[in-house]
Amino acid sequence: MPHLVDPTLTRRERQRESTYVDIVEASRALLAESPELSLRAVAAKMGMTAPALYRYVANYQELVDLVAFEIDKAATLTFAAAADALEPDDAPGRLVAATTEFRQWALGNPHEFAIVFANPVAEAACVRRDLLTVASSGLLMTDLIHDVWRQRGFAIPAIDDLPDVVRASLEDPLIPAKVEDLAREDRGLVWVYMQGWTQLYGVVVLEVMGHMDPRVIESGEMFIDVIRRFAPTIGLAEEMPRLEAIIRERLGRASG
Repeated sequence: MPHLVDPTLTRRERQRESTYVDIVEASRALLAESPELSLRAVAAKMGMTAPALYRYVANYQELVDLVAFEIDKAATLTFAAAADALEPDDAPGRLVAATTEFRQWALGNPHEFAIVFANPVAEAACVRRDLLTVASSGLLMTDLIHDVWRQRGFAIPAIDDLPDVVRASLEDPLIPAKVEDLAREDRGLVWVYMQGWTQLYGVVVLEVMGHMDPRVIESGEMFIDVIRRFAPTIGLAEEMPRLEAIIRERLGRASG
């Protein structure tokens, strides 16, 4: 998809923005061939010198942050498109369609997946709050779970019944989710967000890294099992046969 540079920017700003687009494109081209990414390799791919590239990204971590953010943003468009193939009032179907598309994208783009989701953003000495809270894919997934809660009204844990550290994390959450409009008594929903993402990410990263029987990866059965076991948490146990059919149809489409 072509990147459109904001026409309201000045000429200098447009040139700088265009260079950032080129940096991301060069980085993605390199990642399609190898998991290794370096400032020198990106500069060479762009026909620049490494010192010239430093005018745009100050160090390797800044390069990774830029590329990871833009890859995640672009990939999320495909996850959202999968959800949008279903009706707006089918929040459960939209959720499983998007999560299945996430899994398929990760398997098809393992190097891009790794740079987005194996890029440390929570460090012991300094939490990089902006990168913990703005991920496009995270915002989409939490929005989709919120839609299920709004449409189906599943039970959520009472915030005061949760461990102290969890309660503190729900009152000031560091996850990509729209929490401003959630009343304190509804913040247990954020814990459900965290549980869902942990289970989805856990199975997908094991599949992408090949730490699982390849026959099981190819079949998608472990992924389906994780969704099946999480479904009761969001009130979807009875709908699971229909949702599993949606998942299997999408898996079949990808392998066909």
